Amino acid sequence: MNTLDITDNFVALLGTKGGPAIRPGSTMPTSNLIQLSEQMAVVDCGLGVTKGLIDQGVQLKNINLVFITHLHSDHYLELGPLLHTAWTAGLNSHVQVFGPIGLEDYWQSFLQSMKADIDLRIEDEGRPDLGALVQFTAIDEGTVFSCDAFTVSAMRNIHPPLIDTFALSFVANRHKVVFSGDTAYLPALADFAKDADLLIHEAMLEQALGPLMKRIGNADDRLMKHWLRSHTFAHDAGKIATQANVKALALNHLIPSDDPDFTDEHWHSAVNPEWSGVLHIGKDGMRLTL
Repeated sequence: MNTLDITDNFVALLGTKGGPAIRPGSTMPTSNLIQLSEQMAVVDCGLGVTKGLIDQGVQLKNINLVFITHLHSDHYLELGPLLHTAWTAGLNSHVQVFGPIGLEDYWQSFLQSMKADIDLRIEDEGRPDLGALVQFTAIDEGTVFSCDAFTVSAMRNIHPPLIDTFALSFVANRHKVVFSGDTAYLPALADFAKDADLLIHEAMLEQALGPLMKRIGNADDRLMKHWLRSHTFAHDAGKIATQANVKALALNHLIPSDDPDFTDEHWHSAVNPEWSGVLHIGKDGMRLTL
């Protein structure tokens, strides 16, 4: 298990798979942990986020800041279970959750679905009211959160059919980290990520999409059309990194992430014509120190 030092500055890619499905041997859907200037934040809460945080040495009761980039299930499915599990692990202080309009509706429905258990634990175990501990704020473009030296900003990206879907920038002291979120190729992201220490960008491997469609087996051509209009090819992520003059690029939300016929070499070959800097191909649990 990794250890967590509050003075470290890093990003941990907890889940690196694009899309909600998991299969034997696959990676887990999207979730991340960032720590800058002694402030910790969870970014997206796909299936597996709770175990991913534990594997990084996080005490769940210390979670106080969560950001959700958009309302696709592979980015928020485990938000409720994460917060409930943190509560059972001793959470008794406020948690701020930032995400698109509609995210709080999910939370209220989760609380209702778990009402019998929550009420029982409050009465039988003396726990605080879980619902009262969590505060939701809707994201829009611009500054989303600022505290001391830690500032989070949002930029609306392109991920149809959703509209409220965002890239996020985290800045603290000397460090800047940018998450692209799920997005089609978006040249304006280069300005948003300008001179970042690390750009974490979603990526598709173009030659692997056809084989992936065959493996999925229960979708028609609308899924391929969604990928092509709503996500970014790996080489285009490399273009953004070069134009933004970032120090390092990490490919995340990989489509596909779990096909043994396509290796890191394929990803490097796709990106290298457009990006010559430090390149990380996302792996679950990968910790990138700044």
